[in-house]
Amino acid sequence: MNTWQIIGLSDPAEGDWARVRALQYRDLHRSTLIRVVGHCIAALVCWKMYEGDVNSLLLGAWLVALGLSLANVIRIDNSLADIDSRRMTRSEFVRQAIGMSALATVWSIPLLGFSGVISPADHFATWAIIGMIVAGSSSMLNQAPMITLIYGSICGTAAAYSFAVKGEYGFAVTSSVFCFLVVAGAVNAGRMFLTARIAEAGVAEKDEVVSLLLREFEENEADWLWHVDTQRRIKSASPRFAYAMGRDMKSLEGTSLVELIAGENWKSGELPASLHELADKLKRRESFSNLTVQVSVADGRRWWELSGTPITDDTGAFCGFRGVGSDVTEQRESSEKIAYLARYDTLTGLPNRLMLTEGLAEALRYADQWKTRCAFLMIDLDRFKAVNDSLGHQIGDKLLAQVSQRLQAVMAENEQVGRLGGDEFAIVIRDASRSGYVDDVAATLIRTLSEPYTVNNITLYIGASVGSAIGPRDGNSVETLMRNADLALYRAKDEGGGVHCKFLPALHANAEERRTLESSLRNAIDNQELQLHYQPVVNSKSESVVSFEALLRWNSQEHGFVSPAKFIPLAEDTRLIVPIGEWVLREACREASSWPEDIKIAVNVSGEQLLEPHFTASVVRALADTGLPAHRLEVEVTESVFLRDGRSARQALEEIMALGCSVALDDFGTGYSSLGYLRTLRFSTIKVDRSFVQGASQDSPESLAIIRAVVAMAQSLEMSTTAEGVEDAQQAALVRELGCTKIQGYYFGRPMPALEARSLVVKRRNVAA
Repeated sequence: MNTWQIIGLSDPAEGDWARVRALQYRDLHRSTLIRVVGHCIAALVCWKMYEGDVNSLLLGAWLVALGLSLANVIRIDNSLADIDSRRMTRSEFVRQAIGMSALATVWSIPLLGFSGVISPADHFATWAIIGMIVAGSSSMLNQAPMITLIYGSICGTAAAYSFAVKGEYGFAVTSSVFCFLVVAGAVNAGRMFLTARIAEAGVAEKDEVVSLLLREFEENEADWLWHVDTQRRIKSASPRFAYAMGRDMKSLEGTSLVELIAGENWKSGELPASLHELADKLKRRESFSNLTVQVSVADGRRWWELSGTPITDDTGAFCGFRGVGSDVTEQRESSEKIAYLARYDTLTGLPNRLMLTEGLAEALRYADQWKTRCAFLMIDLDRFKAVNDSLGHQIGDKLLAQVSQRLQAVMAENEQVGRLGGDEFAIVIRDASRSGYVDDVAATLIRTLSEPYTVNNITLYIGASVGSAIGPRDGNSVETLMRNADLALYRAKDEGGGVHCKFLPALHANAEERRTLESSLRNAIDNQELQLHYQPVVNSKSESVVSFEALLRWNSQEHGFVSPAKFIPLAEDTRLIVPIGEWVLREACREASSWPEDIKIAVNVSGEQLLEPHFTASVVRALADTGLPAHRLEVEVTESVFLRDGRSARQALEEIMALGCSVALDDFGTGYSSLGYLRTLRFSTIKVDRSFVQGASQDSPESLAIIRAVVAMAQSLEMSTTAEGVEDAQQAALVRELGCTKIQGYYFGRPMPALEARSLVVKRRNVAA
């Protein structure tokens, strides 16, 4: 703690202000009588010294003022007698300080007012008496240095001034130094006192937590104790352990633990690796903790989490093992389901971007090893946006499912298809050495995907555009090959769609467009072309607005309205996302500062911003310049930010959370999902992707299971969940029933300008009132 925190003029780093002050002032009333007696004795000595030299009326008035000051101190101290059972208020702190200031001022009167009529010896004696009072206060009230600070400052200043007036400059300096040392000692003593009291409170709190955990374990029917002898046979089976095995306690006695867990697999000898690990631990007599093993019981396969330690007798001889266990089958299945999301797209069942990236990397390694060629094809559906806009996302999602089925049907063993996101798919061809191979595959794709579809008795016609790049000719890295295939796809779209374009080094048209777009984007902030729209996020139960997500829009003077899907990737590629991101952050905080205090603002942050060394400083500046409290800012990131430099990204997010900001994990399950991020970072919110919401509204068992798993996981990690893409009341009711705590989507509001966002908050508040 620093000096201001110890004195009470600023909030402490640990604990709250009121509790720390209560620790300092709780014993103040116990020493009141002694201190008052000391003051009275000192006053009598001064009275005897001044008698005959100081006017009787003036001396009497001083004694009356001293008595009134002491009475006030007694009253204030007694009012704090119960402070240990409550919290000290700032008004009580100020009242105590004022009372002590008044008492110190009264004692300063003899030094300043009587110095002209009393002898120099009496003047020095007066200061000696007052100095003893200051020193006594410091020793008796070291836990509350504010009192010594007041005494020392007022009386020391009065003494130094009185000595200086009389020309006694040495004594003036000496009295000042004396008071400074007394105050410094009191502050240091107060620091040690508070450190000790806070440490004691921490130990008591930890003891209470341990007791609660032990009590919870004893009352939790999902956990049990186990005990084996030196031959690894069950000994003294507990009722809960017998219940977990589905057998009675007597039948378990003397049975081999490993054989019991293996079940029917014991005779065949085909034991899972986890069981071999358990057997090795027991054989080598090694302690183990949280070892997950596969168990075969009467009702099927289960997963247990076991911890054990060897036990010895008084002579140190090995007596067996004792440990605890719990059934973690549900958590394991949920983890497997969520781990599946890391590699597969839930809507289509196809590999996601991460798995395609790994497949392309393997194809490049194969091509380099055997001096062959591989290929990467990017597919974009033509006219798909029109289907979404006219018929809704539900029809669009069903159409995407049929597209994925057709793609899988035409894939050969040498080919891997996956979904990149939205209406973009990709194919990795491991060996594309045969002449015309890529052209044949692309032609088949375009022809197959262009045939009519039937969705909900509606016949739909879409097409496909394909861009391809050959590795290592067009790029010897995953990133280069994917980017070049994307450039070829842009060219295919520019030509009207429904065609296949190969990557060519001289794609002048696309490059020129990109150059001009980049040039305009560099001036977008200065030209005031960027603006923010805000989409509301509501509480799932009350449907009241709890936050807004800031969404960037660009209306270029040269290019007109530019889609975020087009200029944001460009900004990330050119690192323009860093200054644009700072503007977005500052503008969003500025706007949010005018909203009610319980409304948060969520700002999307890209990986490029997180890797910027001064990103945390930019957040601090935005909060300081706008006056927005840190807890009202939520930073949204996707798992993709961890791919390039996961350590730096985590460090940046940890610094943001240390400021008091919250962090949300967006688009969970659609790209690079990993439980590792949830384990290492304390996210405040997991945002459930709209594809899961749409799937759940269509009674998709997978989507329902995934949402339940994500909600359960979030609850266990004390995180909230936001369901995205909710478009009607039925979907809102569904995600509410599934346990999502917040909802976002067109049903509650599309992205809107700042003025409309303010009006929405006011309108909803008035309706609620």
